[in-house]
Amino acid sequence: MNPASLRLRLSWDDPATGERREPILSVPIALGREFNQMPGEINGHRVSRMVLNSLEVSRFHVLIEQDAGGVVVIDQNSSNGTFVNGQRQTRSILANGDTLQMGPYQIIVTFAASTPAPSPSGNSQILFNPDTDLPDPNISQPAPQPVVAVASSFPPPVFGAEQVAVQDLHATGLSVDEVDYAAVGAGLGSFVWVDLLRISGVKSDRIAALGMEAQPYARYKRLCMNSQIPLHERLRSNSDSCPDNIWGWPSYALREAWRDLFKGSIVTALGYLWQVFAEPTFAQTYTPRAGNVFDSIDREAKRIGWEQIFRYGSVRSIRKTEDGRYAIAYSRTSANRRDHAFLIARNVQLATGYPAIQFLPDLQEYREKTGDFKSVVNAYEEHNHVYEHLEQYGGTVMIRGRGIVASRIVQRIYEARKKNQNIALLHLMRSPKPQGNKFGTSQRTVENHYEFQPFNWPKACWGGELRVMLEKADPQARSRLLADWGGTTTADRGDWKRIVEEGIRQGWYQIAFGAVEKVERDPQSSATGHTITYIQEKGLKGQIRLEADFIIDATGLDAKVKASPLLNDLVSHYNLPLHENGRIAVANDFEIVDMRASRGRMYAAGAMTLGGPYAAVDSFLGLQYAALCTVDSLAAARSPGMHRLNLFSSLGQWLKWAANQSP
Repeated sequence: MNPASLRLRLSWDDPATGERREPILSVPIALGREFNQMPGEINGHRVSRMVLNSLEVSRFHVLIEQDAGGVVVIDQNSSNGTFVNGQRQTRSILANGDTLQMGPYQIIVTFAASTPAPSPSGNSQILFNPDTDLPDPNISQPAPQPVVAVASSFPPPVFGAEQVAVQDLHATGLSVDEVDYAAVGAGLGSFVWVDLLRISGVKSDRIAALGMEAQPYARYKRLCMNSQIPLHERLRSNSDSCPDNIWGWPSYALREAWRDLFKGSIVTALGYLWQVFAEPTFAQTYTPRAGNVFDSIDREAKRIGWEQIFRYGSVRSIRKTEDGRYAIAYSRTSANRRDHAFLIARNVQLATGYPAIQFLPDLQEYREKTGDFKSVVNAYEEHNHVYEHLEQYGGTVMIRGRGIVASRIVQRIYEARKKNQNIALLHLMRSPKPQGNKFGTSQRTVENHYEFQPFNWPKACWGGELRVMLEKADPQARSRLLADWGGTTTADRGDWKRIVEEGIRQGWYQIAFGAVEKVERDPQSSATGHTITYIQEKGLKGQIRLEADFIIDATGLDAKVKASPLLNDLVSHYNLPLHENGRIAVANDFEIVDMRASRGRMYAAGAMTLGGPYAAVDSFLGLQYAALCTVDSLAAARSPGMHRLNLFSSLGQWLKWAANQSP
């Protein structure tokens, strides 16, 4: 066979974002860190070249080609080696379904002759309904197209211009209000920013936060509850990552210890402090309980006047105005009325969170074909019916994905088994995980193909040397750093490890590997049904059939800008730059520089900014850091009503926080 006619599908989850990549390339194939270092032609055959952004990957790392023995992978004297199915190799014949590991990249190789028809690019989506802010499991849609205004639509035709005249907005007869600061999203990112504005002296009547739910943590809480983190369970957050308290002191651990101390639980109180001071060498990492976090945010929301700042509305579009500000078109439509309005703001912060839930394409195809939304669910959807059924009747559950959400589902299944021992768990992973990602001399540990790290990024990304390193790096270097620091991880907790080890030893928890070909309903099952998952066995030997009563997709959330109608419209209209991961480009102070107006500025925060100057952008502390940078930038620009915090004013404001007095 002519080598040029052989095509391979290379499949992997992006180490930084977790998004699926599945290019189909012709042999020979070169993989490495730098495009120009890889050969363009070998023995008269054009080389397909694939760049892997990681400092753990050599400039020209491996070559995949065909010889008389079959398809071979050849390590090119790389610094960190090439692993085939977990074993380090310099040259190895590849079988269909084999896994290559180079640095943080785990790449499954499948022969084009055996691969199914191409699936949609990346994962499908469960979109958040713009009118309710709730995930809609019955709708999976492609990324929305830019908004095109027509005479009968909202926003009105004037929003088709680069700059909108304020008088044209008044001419529509709709409500037009003006403020100095507008927070778009009204979630946790908006809340932290508004909190800091208030602490910096801005009056509540000069701020507006536009969103669908009055509680800033409402969506986050719902996603936690759906993914089986009830109020008494602990979040994956640091002790001093406090959305209600920019100073971080007293931390959640200290406050929790204080409460238990007054209840007489001295040993428990000291245990929290021991966790903080001894983590992670001598004690498990401390994280706060979900209920404690939400209660503390309620207290701070009342203190800063969030109820007066919040405005119910779904933001449809944002445009620059001719007088150097921003016009925000939003819908106030509810079940009882249909209403639209405009808000003019001098400074705008975008913190809209994740626009969609990722959903594996083969599972979405199953739903569309069968109409069965009970047997196949996403971990972020409401799916308590699964556990209720298992506790009553028993059954088998298949989990897809292996991060923090998957580990929480495993724990929830373990709890269900206490009520019914006839419950089995099958964990389907795309490939083995023989070793953890590493950076320099540090390497994450792996057990049972789970990679352990207390938080979703190394701790030094929040405020240590890694944060400084990322801020100073150029865009290409940032991509490499994020790939090395990122990855799908779960918390290193002894109780959860014991659950996994017990499950494997007793046989009710099994781990399987393979690329899914299709998911079907068992024709012999009832309407609520048994599912059959077919995965391709390595070496073209045939299919493996896996049966389960329920499948839970725990692959995560979607942060791509184009999954959001609002952000997609803004990016398309102003041709804003995006990173290669589909996120919006921001400066080190989180400003969207291309959206700067003569009198105001626009900033972004949260998952939409991954790829910029900060790694842990969607964490509590990441949202706090973005707010601090943004407010410092606004203070330097002498924005109205704002005073830069100094030693004395900060202390005074902290005392007001401690006494629960208004800023």
